[in-house]
Amino acid sequence: MATPILDESAKGVFIISATPFQTDGALDLESTDRMVDYYLGAGVSGITILGVMGEAPKLTPDEAMSFCKRVLARVNDHVPVVVGVSAPSLGSIESLTSKVMGAGASGVMVAPIPGLRTDKQIENYFYDVCEIICDIPIVLQDYPPSTGVYFSVELLNKLFADLPNLKILKHEEAPGLQKITQFRADEAKGNRRRVSVLVGNGGLYLPQELNRNVDGAMTGFAFAEMMVQVCAIHAAGKVEEAEDLFDAYLPLVRHEQQIGIGLAIRKEVLRRRGVIACAVTRKPGPSIDTVDGIELTALLNRLNRNLEALGKDLYNYSD
Repeated sequence: MATPILDESAKGVFIISATPFQTDGALDLESTDRMVDYYLGAGVSGITILGVMGEAPKLTPDEAMSFCKRVLARVNDHVPVVVGVSAPSLGSIESLTSKVMGAGASGVMVAPIPGLRTDKQIENYFYDVCEIICDIPIVLQDYPPSTGVYFSVELLNKLFADLPNLKILKHEEAPGLQKITQFRADEAKGNRRRVSVLVGNGGLYLPQELNRNVDGAMTGFAFAEMMVQVCAIHAAGKVEEAEDLFDAYLPLVRHEQQIGIGLAIRKEVLRRRGVIACAVTRKPGPSIDTVDGIELTALLNRLNRNLEALGKDLYNYSD
């Protein structure tokens, strides 16, 4: 099979993958296989690895490539794989991009380095990035809470108009609904080509973002199938039904969005679902305590009650 194309037509759910570790902090590649199988079975349109929630900064270069190759081998070209290559230096971005594209990735995701304050500084940075990695498809990550860098709509318009290898906007500014509307309005006016917009923030605002014409989600909520189904139902014109389904999961979506501990909660849900063997985050990283575990059990039970009320299948969990 040929490497899947990543372009402006991207839609659906590009799940932000967790990185499984063993109890001693080593990579867990067996769990990686199960996790990829779960994501594909959930119907995702793509997989994004080595993102912020994938603990990429805690991996050595060799570990990052080992994980990347394992994911790509398991995906086996069924969906596009995007690899986060953000780094402090352009040389590091160029090197990692070359390696992951050589291994079979479909594109890369790049966030601006912290410290860029003016539109001109941000513009120059992405011109430099696009120059060093040539025509490789890029997801531009707009995530101010992580980077401290803020993109105006005017700047985004200019970047996507001038740099053809920018294919997807990963939109994670919050509040950011008006920004989506402005971005789409400029496309409708013919000011630049239409590009894919995939949203993050754990899916917290997904129904409203879909109403504003985004193409899907690029985030890592522990129930990938919910996001896939919500996007598909919404695309079929059943807007209220899509939001009803989303609402069933909303307490967990919100709970997973806690700053700091959210990743540990996400991994614990994946562990309880049998997707990964261990919920460890690599040190220094968060972990849940006994009370957190009790709260999570209550939320999972609530989810099943909500699904039962909607006539949907229920989940089985381990302790």
